[in-house]
Amino acid sequence: QLQLVESGGGLVQPGGSLRLSCAAPGFTLDYVSIVWFRQASGKEREGVSCISASDGSTYYSDSVKGRFTISRDNAKNTVYLQMNSLKPEDTAVYYCAAKFGAIMTEKGAPSSDGMDYWGKGTLVTVSL
Repeated sequence: QLQLVESGGGLVQPGGSLRLSCAAPGFTLDYVSIVWFRQASGKEREGVSCISASDGSTYYSDSVKGRFTISRDNAKNTVYLQMNSLKPEDTAVYYCAAKFGAIMTEKGAPSSDGMDYWGKGTLVTVSL
């Protein structure tokens, strides 16, 4: 059973940085694609970034492009989301989700309905 554990959220001032981690203890992520979703209060969940299992290709939504970077360390069974130049509108609960096999990152983030496993989320608050 694949379990995903997010960490790294917290309170940060506008313009600051955070690095989120998505760990899969005891499970290799070599053949798993990971998507970072976020859900702000009163809003729909959106996929902001993903990394494919096959070739490591990545996708970023327009709202985070140029500020966020997704990466994976298969040796540590962990995927990271480095978030820089944070804005108040980045405030949300961030979830990582896994899907076995490759994803076509050129088509954007997969729908949340298509993901196989989810973490419980980590809260990011960007505020003075």
